[in-house]
Amino acid sequence: MSNLAAGDAQLFEDTFTVTQFDQSKYDRVARIAATSTDNLTTMSLDINTELFPLRVGNNIEVLLATSLNLDGTKDEDEEKGWRHVRGESNLADMYDYVCHGKIYKFEDGADGQTIRAYISFGGLLMQLEGPYKKLTPLRVDNTYLLIKK
Repeated sequence: MSNLAAGDAQLFEDTFTVTQFDQSKYDRVARIAATSTDNLTTMSLDINTELFPLRVGNNIEVLLATSLNLDGTKDEDEEKGWRHVRGESNLADMYDYVCHGKIYKFEDGADGQTIRAYISFGGLLMQLEGPYKKLTPLRVDNTYLLIKK
């Protein structure tokens, strides 16, 4: 788990194994499919392969958070952007791939026991499907996606 003091800033965290890799539509973007290590959650994610190269079999740690501040407090200067250097370390320093986006839609899963969340990171899309219990903290809101191997 990450070092967040305010647990409500951390919406979702899990480790996934990449099961599919499709780069047939774009040169620098691939759509990956991945399954969590407990086999309860699946993820589909469009990812920039120049910035973060992946292949089938790679394990990745995925975190969705509402803030990059280590103490979990809301970003006070949102108009400056998340890359604005403030002289202090933040969550982005601990991860290899960081995106900012919006959770925009939810659907019930086919079995009635799961939920699907849809997130857009400037056109790069993510879909998470898993048990209600694991995905309950997600809500329609802005979020950061942080990934590391």
